[in-house]
This record gives sequence, structure tokens and C-alpha cells, in this order.
Amino acid sequence: MRYIKFLFVSLGFLVVLTSATPASKSPIPAERIKTATTALDIAAKDGKVTYQELKSIATDLKGTKLSLKEKIALRIFGKKISSKATTAPPFGDGGKSQVIALILCALVGGLGIHRFYLGYTWQGIVQLLTLGGCGIWALIDLIRIITGSLEPKNGPYEKTL
Repeated sequence: MRYIKFLFVSLGFLVVLTSATPASKSPIPAERIKTATTALDIAAKDGKVTYQELKSIATDLKGTKLSLKEKIALRIFGKKISSKATTAPPFGDGGKSQVIALILCALVGGLGIHRFYLGYTWQGIVQLLTLGGCGIWALIDLIRIITGSLEPKNGPYEKTL
């Protein structure tokens, strides 16, 4: 989920950068976008992306010097971009499966194990202590998992039914 957020922030970054260019210019080639994304990932490996690194990546992406508007946007949104880049896990990391949540709820729903799996630790503890609300809470969770309304705490399911 975090990687998807990072992609949306990167896309927003791209929109901000290209909004100041005249409409007559051709779109940015896909290879430049891949290069910029790779450069941002490399810059984020040490845990912090500086303004100079972002400016360099944006300049390479655009192919020309940044305008004043683009530099201001980079200053304003640079911290958000760098924080998203440094906290984004690799694709597929930490994703939850709706099928596994369903199986856990069906087999040991009264113990609240599915809540622990989905990231709701306190609700899992309460379900464990109350035996799933005497089974009623577990039954409601089973229906919610099937319908998809009970999602993991950190975002949507990676794999669904």
C-alpha cells in the first residue's frame, strides 16, 4: 500500500513539474520516468532525500532547467515526496490476503486471530478475551471479510477472493 501511495505522490510530483511546460512540448518519455523513479529510490536508500537530490532528479526528468514555479513546488512538496520515498516498502511487502483472513475467521474466529492478522491488535485482544463476543462478533467479521468491508489496517487486500 505504501508503494502505491509513493507512486501517487510521484505522479503528483510529475504533474506539478509538467504543469509549467507549454502544451506544445512532447510528453516525457517513459524511459526518463523510469530513470527518475530509479534515481529517487536510490536517493531514498539512506533514509533521507535532500532538496538538491530532488532538484537534480526533477531537472533530469524534465530535460531542462526548472522554472521558479517548479522550484517553489519542489520546496513545498519535497518533504512529502522524500518521506513517501523513504517509507515505501518494496512492492508486495506486507500485503494481506482476503482468503487467509477468511480462513482464519472461519476456523478460529472466536479467538480473534484474524484481527491480529489484519493489524487490529487491540480488537484481537478483546475478541480473544470475550471469545469473539460469544461468536456473534466473529460471525459479523466473517460476513464483513466475505463482502470486503473489513480490510487490513494498512490498506486494501493485496489478494482478494
